[in-house]
Amino acid sequence: MMSQLKKRIEETAAALKAKVATRPVAGIILGTGLGGLAKDIVLEATIPYEEIPYFPASTVESHAGKLLFGTLSGKPVVAMQGRFHFYEGYSPEQITFPVRVMRALGAGILVVSNASGGLNPLFKSGDIMAVTDHINLLGQNPLIGENDDRLGPRFPDMFECYDRKLLSLAEKAALEEGITLVRGVYAAVTGPNLETAAEYRFLSIIGADAVGMSTVPEVLVARHSGLRVLGFSLITDMGLPETLKPTRIEEVLAIAAEAEPRLRRLITRVAEKLP
Repeated sequence: MMSQLKKRIEETAAALKAKVATRPVAGIILGTGLGGLAKDIVLEATIPYEEIPYFPASTVESHAGKLLFGTLSGKPVVAMQGRFHFYEGYSPEQITFPVRVMRALGAGILVVSNASGGLNPLFKSGDIMAVTDHINLLGQNPLIGENDDRLGPRFPDMFECYDRKLLSLAEKAALEEGITLVRGVYAAVTGPNLETAAEYRFLSIIGADAVGMSTVPEVLVARHSGLRVLGFSLITDMGLPETLKPTRIEEVLAIAAEAEPRLRRLITRVAEKLP
């Protein structure tokens, strides 16, 4: 018997296939302030989330809430212009449903981006961090509950959760573009508040280089589904306890906007190199 989740995935994928010819090799999740990559995609179709079966609607001002189909550097892609977060009140299944649909549409790679607070004292605001690993501090996991073996294994392995070959490809692309790319571990918390000085200190002690409020649920489902993952985190502010100062969302968005062209160039070059 088909699970309700698989049924919804197949219904959504069928509805999208009826509207667009693009069969993506990669899915892309555009994070805070990074929606401008849409300008680099040669679009076949732009579909608002509210027109897609079972898709929730993004409530965050900086997230457009559209699914984009087209080509990037000649490669067929599907891109989420706006994602979903726990702090908006969505369930783990809702947050990760689009990743399941991307897989059903044919994507074999997920490129995910986010904005984050830097914890590594060697980083600075505006840096682009290639995610090498993550720490799940959300207290939730989208894989909890009944498992449909047709969607992925009951106990998915997180070895090389972030694909080393894709990471190497990204570093080569950054070198060619003259873009500084740092490496680090991303910690996910629920938000929506930013962290206290004590929490920043704790996160640093346990091995995190950056902290944010997204990405990990989507990556867990991507790996469960067999997608290879490449992650980028844009450091928009620094969470160093000794020099901590107030952070305003306007400043975060401004830093993201300033760094966006570099990340756009990097992802575009990475797409060019995808098999």
